[in-house]
Amino acid sequence: MNKLILNSLCVFSLLAFVSVGCSQDNAGSTTNSVAAAVTNQAPALPAAVPAAAGSFDDPTKLTAQAPETFRAKFETTKGAFTVEITRSLSPNGADRFYNLVRSGFFKDIAFFRVLPGFMVQFGIHGDPAVSAKWRGANISDDPVKTTNARGTLTFATAGPGTRTTQLFINYADNAFLDGQGFSPFGKVVEGMDVVDKINSDSAERPDQGEIQGEGNKYLKSAFPNLDYIKSATIVSGGK
Repeated sequence: MNKLILNSLCVFSLLAFVSVGCSQDNAGSTTNSVAAAVTNQAPALPAAVPAAAGSFDDPTKLTAQAPETFRAKFETTKGAFTVEITRSLSPNGADRFYNLVRSGFFKDIAFFRVLPGFMVQFGIHGDPAVSAKWRGANISDDPVKTTNARGTLTFATAGPGTRTTQLFINYADNAFLDGQGFSPFGKVVEGMDVVDKINSDSAERPDQGEIQGEGNKYLKSAFPNLDYIKSATIVSGGK
């Protein structure tokens, strides 16, 4: 996929990127990359090996309802940032995110698609066995109640009913995504300067099929300059 330039001539490409990116990653939504949602096709993957023990390896058990508002702090290789979630904006999205954070899912998770001026995408687990467990764990859609403004947090999608674990943070005011069904449910309230510094050298070159099939082994070998989430924790409003 060609690099995207944010101007009036590339809006179509950005829309395609949002859906397509989402296409092959987790859950049927397969790559949930913000810019790739239009196509959503992922290459066939080998049978998954048993996932390592962990509370995040069984999506069917992670169904708690999120608080009406809460904050989560991300520690990354570039520094820390905090997001504030408002459940009423996107209840299903907020619940999924809340459960992912509480379970410890976001550990050694790469920012694998970084397009300055557009968005930064993450959420494919570094262990292929774990990402395989989530690939079919789709959540129902939420109506879009607020715009994809700079700093907002949104699930990537590859079409109706395809959200799983991939998310993106908007680098710009991307209101054109609103009509495509991308429903923001939170925003960065501290550390947006850290988000802005996430390494973008690899842009959108990491292959999502390879990430799902080989995980961080592939990313750390082929794209050694990527930044990663080290941990994410609920810091207020939740347990």
